Amino acid sequence: MPLSAAGLRFPYERTLLPRTKLAYIHLRNLLTDAKRDRAARVFGYVAIWLPEEFLTLYLQRGEVVNATTYDGAAYHAVAIAEALERVPSEPEFGEICFHEAAEAQLACMYAAQTETPDPWPEEMNPADASRIFPYLMSTTYDGMLEIAVQGSMNYLVIKDGVVQRAFFSDPSADPPPRRVERLFASSEGPLAPQVRRWPMPAGVPTQAPHGLIQAYRTLVHDLVLRLVAAGSESAPAVAEHARQQLLERFPFLSTFNLSGRGTHDPVCDAQTLSQAVATWLAEVLWSSAGAEDVIPEHLLGELTRDRRHMYQSTGFYDALPWKISW
Repeated sequence: MPLSAAGLRFPYERTLLPRTKLAYIHLRNLLTDAKRDRAARVFGYVAIWLPEEFLTLYLQRGEVVNATTYDGAAYHAVAIAEALERVPSEPEFGEICFHEAAEAQLACMYAAQTETPDPWPEEMNPADASRIFPYLMSTTYDGMLEIAVQGSMNYLVIKDGVVQRAFFSDPSADPPPRRVERLFASSEGPLAPQVRRWPMPAGVPTQAPHGLIQAYRTLVHDLVLRLVAAGSESAPAVAEHARQQLLERFPFLSTFNLSGRGTHDPVCDAQTLSQAVATWLAEVLWSSAGAEDVIPEHLLGELTRDRRHMYQSTGFYDALPWKISW
């Protein structure tokens, strides 16, 4: 059963901004302060309840690195820029909070919101603690559990079938075993927990920044124009065909075109984006090898010279079949 977004509560270690009306908070100023204020440069999350959706911004050392959205039925990863645009500049409704949280907890949250859970055996009721914990121990399971009870989201990290770490959304002085027991107080009915499991999460990935995305859009646009000027009139068609062929491997290239602009940012990390664009441009340049005065390494070196340090840091040059030099 889908959870009501309005009642969602997540674990935290420290409250930097308690849940309050969104109208009282300037979101972009809040995020700017999180990067500048030493006390706010933490691992944590900003949760935003809007009338139509629930947004989660994931922070590492005060920097927003990823974002998800929940529409009341399912979670989806969303580009950071797009998530921020969905928050009205002068909201009449909505709420927001800013909490510090352990890096391991953020990894659990993100995995639960973006990855497909491992199935339980068909005959097992995962809300029955007397069944699932012996099962996890007998299978020496490594991974994590998400336990949702009426909007209270809780996470257990499991190693060799034994709980190694627990994150609870509701504060209590009771020891973790007692708190877990309370979550499983009922195995049937409306108070029964919804329990899902995943392999051990690797961590919250860092999305490619908007500036890098726009730099690659400009690079693609400029390279195609240069190929056309060099006599390869089919370069735009070749580039579009290559992009279409790469969509199965790099689905986020659907957010790119040849105009140098895009409707929204892709959701991917910088290294994967660099690999995709390098592969795309290599295909275009191989197909345009007959164009007059087109030497791939010279052309790419010229077009990327001003931002070469940025491209180098994300692995773009390493992903090319040519060695670029200046």
